[in-house]
Amino acid sequence: MQRPALFDQLLATDVYDLAIIGGGATGLGVALDAATRGYKVVLLESYDFAKGTSSRATKLVHGGVRYLAQGNLSLVREALRERAVLLHNAPHIAQPLAFVMPSYKWWETTFYGIGLMLYDLMAGKSAIGSTQFLNKQQVLDRLPQVRSIGLLGGVQYWDGQFDDARLALKIARTAQQKGATVLNYCSVESLEHQNHKLSGLICKDAETGRVFNIKAKCVINATGVWVDGIRAMDANTSSGKIEPMVTPSQGVHLVVDRTFLSKDFAMLVPSTQDGRVLFAVPWLGKVILGTTDTPRTDLPIEPMAFAEEVDFILNESARYLSKAPSRADVRSVWVGLRPLVKPQKTTSGNTKGISREHTILISESGLVTVTGGKWTTYRVMAEDVLQQCLDSRLITKSDKLPMTADFPLVGAPRSNESYSPIPLTHKQGPHSYGTEQSLLSTLPGSALWLCEGLSEAMVRFAVRYEYARTVEDMLARRSRLLFLDAALALELSDKVAAILMSEKIHNPQLEVFKTLAQSYMLPTSR
Repeated sequence: MQRPALFDQLLATDVYDLAIIGGGATGLGVALDAATRGYKVVLLESYDFAKGTSSRATKLVHGGVRYLAQGNLSLVREALRERAVLLHNAPHIAQPLAFVMPSYKWWETTFYGIGLMLYDLMAGKSAIGSTQFLNKQQVLDRLPQVRSIGLLGGVQYWDGQFDDARLALKIARTAQQKGATVLNYCSVESLEHQNHKLSGLICKDAETGRVFNIKAKCVINATGVWVDGIRAMDANTSSGKIEPMVTPSQGVHLVVDRTFLSKDFAMLVPSTQDGRVLFAVPWLGKVILGTTDTPRTDLPIEPMAFAEEVDFILNESARYLSKAPSRADVRSVWVGLRPLVKPQKTTSGNTKGISREHTILISESGLVTVTGGKWTTYRVMAEDVLQQCLDSRLITKSDKLPMTADFPLVGAPRSNESYSPIPLTHKQGPHSYGTEQSLLSTLPGSALWLCEGLSEAMVRFAVRYEYARTVEDMLARRSRLLFLDAALALELSDKVAAILMSEKIHNPQLEVFKTLAQSYMLPTSR
C-alpha cells in the first residue's frame, strides 16, 4: 500500500476498462465487483475513502422498515437479502442487533408488531431473528434507561449494525487484492473526450501535484452528493448545461456515553412528534442518537449541525429516556449529507419521484453517473451499474460471472476458519481487524496503548495497509475516535502525528485535524 508503488501501478495500464470517480460505498463496490470479473479498474478519490456520506451513516444494516410502511415490498425484500449477504461477508464489522420499540399508546405494540412480523416473513431464509411482543417489564429489562411512566410494552425485532468507514476500507483493500488500482487523495481535474465521447480523465496527486492522463473505456461518476460537479465537467465539452440530479439532505448524529443505554439493545421510536424516526444505537462503547432530515442547498465537505437539529434530537431523546441527555453529555456531533435524487425527465417525458434508492444516468458522451441508495445495498448497486455499462456497450462482457454475493472481505474468516466476533456494541479494539489481528501483533507498538482500544501498532497498520495519510484518516476512519469522543481524539492527535511521521508521512496535517476536532464538539450552551 505504499503510495509511490500505487502510482507506478496506475501507470502500468495503457487503457483501463473502468475509471471510477469516488471512493465511497458505491464507487468502492463497483471497483470490487469489476475487479473480481477481471476488468482493468482504477478508482480515484479526491479526499480519503468514505470521507463524505459513507462514514456518517447511522451504522445500520437494514431492510428498510419505513419502506415496508410505504408498501415498497420489492425494495424491502432486496435490502433484507443484501443485509444477510453483508453480515456473512464481513462478520468482524457487520453484525445482527436487536431493536426495541417501546409503546406508550394502546395500539402501538399490535400495529408495529404485525408489520415487523411481515418484515421477518419477507426476509425468509435471510432472517436473523424473530419479532417478539414484549410486556412492560421485558422492555425495561432490555432498555433499563427507557422512561417507565406510561410504558405499556413494546416490540423487539432484528436488523444489523456495522462500522461504515472500516467497511469501506475493507472493500478498497479487497478490490486492490483482486487487481484494482485504488487511490485516495487523487482528484479528477477534467474529463477527456474524443469525437464527443469520453476517452479518459486527468487526475492529480494531492501530495506531489503530479498530473496523470488516464485512458479508460468507461468512466463512472460515483461521487454521491457531488455527482453534478462531475456531470458539469462532462457537459462543458459535450452537450451543454445539465439538470441537477441531486438535492442534498443532512442527517445529524449525537454521541453520548453508554450510561444512557447500558445494554446491547437499540431503541427505535418510529414516529416522533414531527413524524421522524428516532434511533438510540449502542455502538463501539457509546450510544448514537439521531437522526434528522434537513434540506440543504450547499455541499460542504464537512457539514455542520444546525442548532435546531441538535435541540430536536436532545428533546426527543428526553421524551423516551429516564435521564435526559444534555448538551454537556454529547461527546461528538457529526453530520452526513444524503444524495436524494431529484425527479428526472426521461425520453418519454415521464418523471421519477424523489428517492433514497439509487439512480443510474448515462450521458451522451458515455459518462455513467450513479447516486442515491444506501450502504446495505451497495453490492447490488454495483452489479446494476456494471449491467448498465454492458447494456450500453461501454465495456465488453467478461467471461467471469458476478461473484461478490459470497465473497468474504479482508479480515473475514474463510469457510474453514473458526471465528467468534466481539459485538460492535463493545469498545473498538484489535478485534475489529478480524483475522488480521495476528498481523497487527507483529508491528511495533502492539502493546503500547494511546487510549483504550487504540494502540501505536494500529496507527502503523493504518499507514502500511489501509492507505492512511493524515491524522484525520487515522482518528476519524481507521479508528472511529473522532466520531466517538472528539475531545479525546484532539488530546491524542499530537502522539498520532508523531507516529505517522515516523512512518514517513511528511505532512500528517495535524493543525487541520485539531481545527476539525473542535467542530465535532458541541458547545455546552446556545
